[in-house]
Amino acid sequence: MFKPMRRIGLLLFFLLNFATLQAQELNFSVIINSDRSRFQNTDIFNQMKNNFQQFLNGRSWTDDEFRPEERIKGNLLITINDVPQIGVYNATVQIQVVRPVYGTNYESLVFNFADRNWTFEYLESQPLEFNRVSFLNNISSLLAFYANIALGIDYDTFSSRGGNPYFEVANDIVNNAQQSGRPGWVQNPNDRRSRYWLINDIFISPIYAPIRDAYYLYHRQGMDLIQSDPETAYKNILEAIRLVGEANKLQPNGIFTISFMDAKSEEISQILKNAPFEIKDEAVKILLEVDPNNAKKYNDLLKSLP
Repeated sequence: MFKPMRRIGLLLFFLLNFATLQAQELNFSVIINSDRSRFQNTDIFNQMKNNFQQFLNGRSWTDDEFRPEERIKGNLLITINDVPQIGVYNATVQIQVVRPVYGTNYESLVFNFADRNWTFEYLESQPLEFNRVSFLNNISSLLAFYANIALGIDYDTFSSRGGNPYFEVANDIVNNAQQSGRPGWVQNPNDRRSRYWLINDIFISPIYAPIRDAYYLYHRQGMDLIQSDPETAYKNILEAIRLVGEANKLQPNGIFTISFMDAKSEEISQILKNAPFEIKDEAVKILLEVDPNNAKKYNDLLKSLP
């Protein structure tokens, strides 16, 4: 594993210190919104929040060492839609992961995904355990799945396809969870916004492999160079957009493509404002095909002065 080199540029950005290295890799905030459920026992949601957050942040997911400032930031936004019976919850989940940009205090949103179909059982003071080789419950499997997705995406931004070990774990989690028959884990052609299709498109399908490469080009060879070498940065960001367009031509509207654009559309529309016109022009042509819902945003790029 390449971890000592993984953030070598960013380590120059952070003040060097002799703080003890910590094994925990994640620094996630869990937010639970129970307003829709009209469930009166709010104490259970506070406990749930703390339990889920400890599960994500309090364990080691890799063999690598992370300094506190290196921990991967993210949000897990859980909306409780219904409590059909005591201890059973129907929810949707929004997962967001951010990454610092070298030489700035800016944090780039690298992953933004809505999981719309999660039913789980939770009892007061319930311990959460995780086992990579078996399905224990629908909470630990989902949390561990997105922990490894977050790790994989983050590692991909620092090294070409560096997230493979973590996507492999996420794929194992899906395979083990299929025995439960729970929605989101099983192959359903009518539900492409699922955990099954997400890891399939990221890790299994060769169609979307160019998007994996786009993550590295866009962030490590693009955003991280935007201050020191903007000419190279803009060229690499354009190449990353080309790669996303290449995947979209092979299979339009894939969930990995949608996820990438959900995370990057606003940022791209801001970053490319200062790019040379020929860069913006080509980028806009591709973006209008890949992400037509944001057509106005992209067309406005051509009106902006570099």
